[in-house]
Amino acid sequence: MIPLSETPIAPSELVLNPDGSVYHLKLRPEQLAPTVIVVGDQGRVERISEQFDHIEHKVANREFVTHTGTYRGKRISALSTGIGTDNLDIVVNELDALVNIDLETRLLKKQHTCLNIVRIGTSGTLMKDIPVDSVVVSSHGLGFDGLMHFYGYKENDQEKSVLNAINNTLQLPGELNKPYLVEADKHLFSILSKGHFVGITATACGFYGPQGRTLRLKPLVADLNERMMAFHAGDYRITNFEMETSALYGLSKMLGHKACTACAIIANRATLEYSRDYKPVIKSLITDVLDKLTA
Repeated sequence: MIPLSETPIAPSELVLNPDGSVYHLKLRPEQLAPTVIVVGDQGRVERISEQFDHIEHKVANREFVTHTGTYRGKRISALSTGIGTDNLDIVVNELDALVNIDLETRLLKKQHTCLNIVRIGTSGTLMKDIPVDSVVVSSHGLGFDGLMHFYGYKENDQEKSVLNAINNTLQLPGELNKPYLVEADKHLFSILSKGHFVGITATACGFYGPQGRTLRLKPLVADLNERMMAFHAGDYRITNFEMETSALYGLSKMLGHKACTACAIIANRATLEYSRDYKPVIKSLITDVLDKLTA
């Protein structure tokens, strides 16, 4: 539990716009639904909201675009985050502020509100048996980005056991960020994972070297992908690479929210294949997630 304080949060720490909205997302509390679908791409927000029965609000600021409406009678917000865990740090903290801080008094609310936050993304798989245009739902986020160390995140016993096994396999040099591991919300994972591949999703702090890609610069760990492909511990394996899930899982867990990621696989790093057209799988995944969240 985050302790309550009788001291208001200073304007320099909780920055608000003149209309009372949170600084980056430009949202006010009444414009946010209790279930939030986050996507990286701004254009994907409309792909979600076009399936809504009704749209209440459309808000845009920088890369953050939000559409709030209803689907099958349930209120849902679709929000673009942009790319990277640094953006997720902004998004999750400001979403939490909207529901758990009184923006007028700047005091923490006594009654905690838990959001359901589901990420729909794209990703590259490391596994030969996971084809392009399939879907992976993330049982855990494996963070190579270092963000959660700034919040003092501590793995639980299960996470710690799996992370130790991962570290023993990867044997990463000390120059890199210390990896961390966060489990998805069990309930959301059980709902969203039906009919899809599952696995540990590695979250990188970049697209090229941090994911083992070589253009003109060579990554420090040339065989990073091969090391991750070699990891197996019971039913656990590292299935895919992307750039947001570890932060989403870690911040959500520490703030008392539920989070889960489902990614369309648009590249296979083991077979060197790339999807010819991944828009149909994204459209299908959006419908699948909306249906499962409102069943």
